[in-house]
Amino acid sequence: MKHLGFSARFAGMALAALALITSPSHAEYPERPITLIVPWGAGGGTDATGRMIGNLLQAELGQPVNVVNRTGGSGVVGHSAIATSKPDGYTIGVVTVEIGMMHWAGLTELTGADYTPIALYNFDPAGLHVRADSPWKTAQDLLDAVKANPGEHKGSGTGQGGIWHLALAGMLNDAGLAANAAPWVPSQGAASGLQELVSGGVDVVSCSVVEAAALLEAGRVRSLAVMADETLGAFPDIPTLKNETGLSWTNSAWRGVAAPKGLPDDVKAKLTAAMEKVYNSQEFQTFMNGRGFGLIYKSGDDFAKWMSDSDESLGAAMKAAGLAK
Repeated sequence: MKHLGFSARFAGMALAALALITSPSHAEYPERPITLIVPWGAGGGTDATGRMIGNLLQAELGQPVNVVNRTGGSGVVGHSAIATSKPDGYTIGVVTVEIGMMHWAGLTELTGADYTPIALYNFDPAGLHVRADSPWKTAQDLLDAVKANPGEHKGSGTGQGGIWHLALAGMLNDAGLAANAAPWVPSQGAASGLQELVSGGVDVVSCSVVEAAALLEAGRVRSLAVMADETLGAFPDIPTLKNETGLSWTNSAWRGVAAPKGLPDDVKAKLTAAMEKVYNSQEFQTFMNGRGFGLIYKSGDDFAKWMSDSDESLGAAMKAAGLAK
C-alpha cells in the first residue's frame, strides 16, 4: 500500500509538471502564425521586400508569416494598425520613412517612438534625374539654373509633401534657396513623374535611382547626383550630391521591421535574431541586390536613433517647404 501511495503521488507530481511545461503561458514564441502588416499597396517596393522577409522569417521562426496590405491615409492606416496591435509578437509590420513625416503633416500623432524597433533593412537615397537632352550636366548646373530663374523649372516624383518632394525642397533649402524655388508638380509616384519628365512636362525628378533604373538603362534620363553619403554599389558612376555641390543634404526612403511598443524582451530578442539571419541570408542579399534596393542593417537602439534622426531632418524640410502643420 505504501508503494502504491508513493507511486500515485509521484504520478500526480509528474502530471502537474507536464501540465506546466505544456501550458500555453510557458510555450516558446512563436506557437502560432504571425501577421506582417505592409502599410502600402501590392506591387510596390515595400510590398515586395515585405513579402520576401515574410517568406524568410517563416523559415527562421517555424510558423507561417502572413503578409497583409493595410493601405490608406498616406500610410496612416497601416502604420496605425501595427502600433495599436497587441504587443505579443504575433503582429509585426514594415514601417517606412513616412512615419517621420505623417505627424508633421498633422495626419496622425504616431512617431517612431510608438514602436518596438526590430531591424532596419533598406534605404534608397533620392537621386536627381533629368532628361537625356537636358543642358544640365551636373547637380550644380541645376542649382545655378534654379537660382538664376526661381519658379521657372519644375520638379516631380511623388505627391505633394511626399518623401521625394522633401528631397528636392530640402536640397534647395540647404543651398540657401527657397524650398519652392523649383515648383513641385504632384504625381501618383515616381513612375508617373518620370514619364512627365521624359515628355517635357517637368525638368527634374527627385526619386530613388532604383525607380529610375529602367529609363537610365534606356538612355532616356540621366542621374546628376545621389543624396547619400556614399555612391551606390549598384550605380557607382552617379556622384554624391556633396561631391558635386558641397551640400551635406541627404535624403532616402527607408524600410524596417517593427512591432508594437511594449514587446516582451524575449520575443524582441527572438525576432531580432531571426531578422539578422534573414538579412544576411544569400537569398535576401541576392533579391535586394538584383533589384537595386539599398542595403543597410540596424537593430534595436540603433534603429530607434535612425528613426529619430530621420524624423528631425524631415521635419526641418517640411517646415521650410511650408508643409508642416
